[in-house]
Amino acid sequence: MSRLDSFIARMQAQRDCLNYLKPRIDALPGPILEVGLGNGRTYDHLRDLFPGRAIYVFERKVAAHPDCVPPDDRLFLGDAREAIPRAAAALGASAALIHTDLGTGDHAANVEMGRWLGPALDRLAGVGGYVLANQPLDVARWQRLPDPPGVPKDRYFLYRVG
Repeated sequence: MSRLDSFIARMQAQRDCLNYLKPRIDALPGPILEVGLGNGRTYDHLRDLFPGRAIYVFERKVAAHPDCVPPDDRLFLGDAREAIPRAAAALGASAALIHTDLGTGDHAANVEMGRWLGPALDRLAGVGGYVLANQPLDVARWQRLPDPPGVPKDRYFLYRVG
């Protein structure tokens, strides 16, 4: 599979997972968290899916399309290892949905990042909420859910917070 085909498959899986979760998230209180703004495509999709819902974004340095930059009071800037604890102190474990697609093309580095990322995000995850990640995250109180229809196995990882 070419890198382009892989990117397209990942974006389709991401969109399909978010769309699948929409009715479940609508029924839950709490904010939505986007960990990794990038160019803002997913943030923009989340705004369309959940109009009027508080969406907080984490990004090391904003370089998104100008129409896809969150307001300053919904943006946690800086390295994720520092920004996530700041957000946990401000928001607590209240998120209805956490979406993360942090990482690189380096599998070993992604596995290492997943070791601290899951526990860090757990401090933000509300009971009954969902976590959608581009890599496996091992957190004791999270239950891995089956892939939504049409999403290839292990393309995305969907968890329910216990």
